[in-house]
Amino acid sequence: MTEKEKKDNNKKEHAVMREVIGDIIMIAIVILAVFLLEKFVLLNAKIPSESMQNTIMVGNRIFGSRLAYREEGPERYDIVIFKYPDDESQLFIKRVIGLPGDVIDIHDGYVYVNGSETPLTDTFCPEQGVTDEGFLDYPLTVPDGCYFMLGDNRLHSKDSRYWDQPFVEKDKILAKAVLRYWPLNKLGTLKHGMDDYTNP
Repeated sequence: MTEKEKKDNNKKEHAVMREVIGDIIMIAIVILAVFLLEKFVLLNAKIPSESMQNTIMVGNRIFGSRLAYREEGPERYDIVIFKYPDDESQLFIKRVIGLPGDVIDIHDGYVYVNGSETPLTDTFCPEQGVTDEGFLDYPLTVPDGCYFMLGDNRLHSKDSRYWDQPFVEKDKILAKAVLRYWPLNKLGTLKHGMDDYTNP
C-alpha cells in the first residue's frame, strides 16, 4: 500500500469515526431531552382500568402536564394523575370533585357541594345519578390543601369514597391530564375544568 493510499484510508477512518461519534452524541442528547421532558414537563400514562370510562378508556395513552399546577391548584372537574393515598407507589387518575374547604354530600345518587340544592353535573359519566356513598359518612369537609376525587365510571371506580385516606394532598398531584395520544383515532385534548362543565 502506498503512502497516499494509507493517508486516504486514515482520512476515511477518521471521517467514519467522526460520523459515529456525532451519531452517539445526537442519540445521547435525544435520550437526555426525553428524560428531562418526562421528568419535569410531561407524564406519560397508560390507563389500566375502566374507572374513567367513557372519558378515558382502558388502554388509552395520555400525556399529563407536570407544569399545570405550579402556580395554582386544580379546579373542579380537572382530570389529574396523582399518588394513590393508600399506596404511593401506585399512580391513579381521577376527576377532581371536591376542593379544599368544600363540604361534600352524596345522596340519592348525586354529589352536592357546600349545601347547594343543585347537584354537581355528572354528564361526563356513562350513567347519571348512580353515585353511591361508599364507605364515608356525609356531609364531610375536604381538608385544606387536599382534594376529593371520583372516577367518571362511578359504579366501577375505586376512588375517594373507598380509600382508607379519602383525600389527596396537593403535593401528591403530579400532573393534569391534557392529551390523549393513543389510539390515534381518539387523538385530542381531554375535557375538564370550568370551560367544559357547569361549575358551582
